[in-house]
Amino acid sequence: MTGKRKIELLAPAKNLECGIAAIDHGADAVYIGAAHFGARALAGNSIENIKALCNYAHQFFAKVYITVNTIIYENELQSARQLIGQLAEAGADGILVQDMSIANTVLLDGRMELHASTQTDNRNIEKVKWLKDVGFSRVVLARELTLDEIKSIHDSVPDIELEVFVHGALCVSYSGACYASQYCFGRSANRGECAQFCRLSFNLVDVKGKDLLIGKHLLSLKDLCQIDELEALMDAGVSSFKIEGRLKDVSYIKNVVAAYSQRLDSLISKHPEKYCRSSKGKVTYTFTPNLCKTFNRGFTNYFLKGRKPSLASFDTPKAMGEYVGNVKEFGKGFLIVTGIASFANGDGLCFINSEHKLEGFRVNRAVNNHLFPLKMPSDLKIGTALYRNSDQKFVSIMSSNTAIRKVPVSMILDICQDGLVLTLKNDGVCSSTLFNIKLEMARKPQYENMRCQLSKLGDTPYEAAEIIITPEACKYFVPSSFLSKLRRLAVKEFSDKCLSALKSTEKVYNFVCPQIAGKQQIVSSEKINVANIANSEALHFYSAHYVMDVPTAYEVSDDNDKSTVPLMTCRYCLRYELGHCVKRGGVHQKWTEPLFLKLSDGRHFRLAFDCNKCQMKIYAEN
Repeated sequence: MTGKRKIELLAPAKNLECGIAAIDHGADAVYIGAAHFGARALAGNSIENIKALCNYAHQFFAKVYITVNTIIYENELQSARQLIGQLAEAGADGILVQDMSIANTVLLDGRMELHASTQTDNRNIEKVKWLKDVGFSRVVLARELTLDEIKSIHDSVPDIELEVFVHGALCVSYSGACYASQYCFGRSANRGECAQFCRLSFNLVDVKGKDLLIGKHLLSLKDLCQIDELEALMDAGVSSFKIEGRLKDVSYIKNVVAAYSQRLDSLISKHPEKYCRSSKGKVTYTFTPNLCKTFNRGFTNYFLKGRKPSLASFDTPKAMGEYVGNVKEFGKGFLIVTGIASFANGDGLCFINSEHKLEGFRVNRAVNNHLFPLKMPSDLKIGTALYRNSDQKFVSIMSSNTAIRKVPVSMILDICQDGLVLTLKNDGVCSSTLFNIKLEMARKPQYENMRCQLSKLGDTPYEAAEIIITPEACKYFVPSSFLSKLRRLAVKEFSDKCLSALKSTEKVYNFVCPQIAGKQQIVSSEKINVANIANSEALHFYSAHYVMDVPTAYEVSDDNDKSTVPLMTCRYCLRYELGHCVKRGGVHQKWTEPLFLKLSDGRHFRLAFDCNKCQMKIYAEN
């Protein structure tokens, strides 16, 4: 691969408002769900809104990807095909899929990129190579991979784009390999209806029924944050940096996108010969982003630098926010906080109480570090660490207009045989607009008025980086209304030219089936982590590409076939998290295995530790 690698910041969008905010705050691309078949059932959007988002994003050469990444049932195939056609007509740039029936439809359509969702469980070289061979242009890697594993995949399969999650919530199971929600609540994670089994509290019980831990969120991981690892990920071959959060509100999107966009700009400025942003436009911010001030469960690098302790947040699955100090002393109706944090009326604070539960309270009035709660928590003690999970000043800032994104253009006004010509230029795109007018010699200087009228780019996506008015043009008088009309026409023509330039860079995806190409090597379904086959078209796709013995989706399997299927397959290991992995230097455990997770309703789930693969599996225990 030669030339600069385009770097993409990919942001989530719950709806059109969030999508536009993401673009405004520096995203190079947005992923959003359609009305059906997205892996967040509560985050669906109409074709009209998706079209509006595409039109807005394309002004900045930014892209819009649609998540059609659930498994598809047999009776849904026709409507899924219709949806793909509608999305292509709406201007979508790519489709994220899990189900190969959708992949087949996208490949046959040929108008959009095909991305393998993390739900397809992409954790090894063999899987990524297979996905490339069958027509995918991008793979979203499993969140659990280390930096070395990512680099190894890129080195082995360099001609496919790699996308990684860099921020947001973590699933404890490999994505696509979690059936706990379906088993416990009849809500399939592979159908966009996850009930978040991993955020529940459990007792840890040994085989003798002894409680080892009580009421702990043993599977609830901290949130991912790789903002300090972006350069290493770029060097490892990553092209797209993905923020999780298609259920998050607009203030979360603004803050997180701004933080990562600014960091990427800084890194790319250090290596302009190697990297560039994949979209256009300069963003001006009216605030300083702070990742600690929006929803998070505490942060982790997960497995990026190898297996590390403290991945989970046992005490609470909720957001604690930023640490703001400790309780110093109490007065009549108030408390005094140590540290340098400033507070505002209405701030929300929280702490871990004596029962190791998260407890919160609202600040009714703040006078410097003297805080007057609406009601003083009875379990608050001197020395208790306090966290702010609702910062009223920051909330107020984020509710206003916080960013403006503009594409800088050069504007050149000159005369021609029939009147005036206005040329707009940016990064290789150039358009010249002619305006027929009978020119009359000016009686006084015209430069300032011409410059003023041309610079009024207001509600367009452009700003004038430079305005050149030739000496010949300055000699003539042109009414301001004519200059305004010329400016509007020129902007319209330039926008159309930009859109044409964007479309000219798009690939046509005509894929040749391996059978036609003469490749006939059988592929192991286990080796490439194939699962979740719920319709005949997906089954045929695997068969046509020489993948045999593919397993039927858990959601449509007979009950007898489910008994040996793990509800979760995790790289996260509870034995290691508790400091008892002897293989990695932990203390030898005193309990008697097997261990079980026990819900408050009495249901048990057996833990199985596969030390050869460094995996933990969770099984239903009937």
